[in-house]
Amino acid sequence: MVELLSITFKDLVNPEFYINNGGLWVLLFIVFAETGLMVGFFLPGDSLLFVAGIYSQKLVDKLIPGGSGSDALDLFILLVLVSICGILGNVAGYWFGNKSGPFLFHRKDTFFFKKKHLYDAKAFYDKHGGQAIVFARFLPIIRTFAPIVAGIVQMEKKKFFYYNIVGCVAWVFTMLVAGHYLHKFFLTKFGFDLKEHLEVIVIGIVLITTLPVLYKLFFGKRATREEDKPTGKP
Repeated sequence: MVELLSITFKDLVNPEFYINNGGLWVLLFIVFAETGLMVGFFLPGDSLLFVAGIYSQKLVDKLIPGGSGSDALDLFILLVLVSICGILGNVAGYWFGNKSGPFLFHRKDTFFFKKKHLYDAKAFYDKHGGQAIVFARFLPIIRTFAPIVAGIVQMEKKKFFYYNIVGCVAWVFTMLVAGHYLHKFFLTKFGFDLKEHLEVIVIGIVLITTLPVLYKLFFGKRATREEDKPTGKP
């Protein structure tokens, strides 16, 4: 109990904390929870996968004592397991949205549920259609609610499953491979250990993945207001 009380907010947004204190199983749960439980929008999904790529051998060692003996195989094992959890998370989100329907749009805001995020995801989905499921994987907050919105608007199931699988595998592969091989590259070429600078890296990933969302929120609204202005033409 004392250990739980000692966990800080800084720990919760630090990917290395989950790797060191929960390992593979916590990683898989977080990937599922980010979309499947609808309360995981605050979890560090992108940066967690990036860091998981760096610690791939350590994570697989929990599953296969002594490790697989191959970096490529370690990454492949993580890719398969994490992708399955990510795909199932989206399926759970889609099912929930399909069953709950418009109720969510009339639900009052709570600490974990913000209706604003749901509207943002709907606008994103309306603009990009089925491809939004793929794009949403790379965008924090949006990826939590995109499958739910797909369920609410009753997107065709086969279409959803196709984009769900493609988007999840692409997201997991990109983050894991980037983390693993960038760490090796900087360590070999420059003697720069990314493990010692994870806080800066996490901040960088958060900025890169959230800038498109912030741009849409601020400049997208501005563009809409400009379109709404009268032109003076009959």
